[in-house]
Amino acid sequence: MDHGQENITVVDENGNEQLCNVLFTFESEEFGKSYVLYYPIGAEEDENEEIEIHASSFSPNENGEDGELLPIETDPEWEMIEEMLNTFLDEEEEDEDEDEE
Repeated sequence: MDHGQENITVVDENGNEQLCNVLFTFESEEFGKSYVLYYPIGAEEDENEEIEIHASSFSPNENGEDGELLPIETDPEWEMIEEMLNTFLDEEEEDEDEDEE
């Protein structure tokens, strides 16, 4: 996976493939990993439902592409990801408010 990639294909535990939009990626020096936050394509079309955002860590392969999505394993990692997501959403909300003015 490349930082800046817009879509990824995620394979669930049943082997089903699902195309997802990448919300954002970031690296953590604290954990020495890269992370991606994503949601299923089409989820944003249902205005009555909250979009379920997924998070995984990933390691790019040798040529810096794709790589394997790995589960988040520790509570400190989840706390850091939630903090990054909240910051991202706050910034998005501020940008929308500025656009409306």
